[in-house]
Amino acid sequence: MDSLLEKSVQKVEQTSLDFVRSIMGKIEWNYRFIGIIGARGVGKTTLLLQYIRQNLYGNERVLYVSADNIWFSEHKLVELADTFSKRGGKYLFLDEIHKYPNWSV
Repeated sequence: MDSLLEKSVQKVEQTSLDFVRSIMGKIEWNYRFIGIIGARGVGKTTLLLQYIRQNLYGNERVLYVSADNIWFSEHKLVELADTFSKRGGKYLFLDEIHKYPNWSV
């Protein structure tokens, strides 16, 4: 999981804030669960990373992870969530969830 945390920090740090879409302010970010849908390439990933960078940057209780990461070939999503929570994690951002096996079951 440490590799996922490192990757998360790198992705957030590399995210530009030069252009932030107006929809950022229309999402109720305080909900416990938020699903963002849209066509490929419209900026869903960038939106998540920009939100983290603007509002949660430097917070060790944040994890951004893409479900197509090779880590998931040997680990389950529930394991990630459980371990992250036990380590004091509070904000878990999952991207590319449709690439996780049986995600919709």
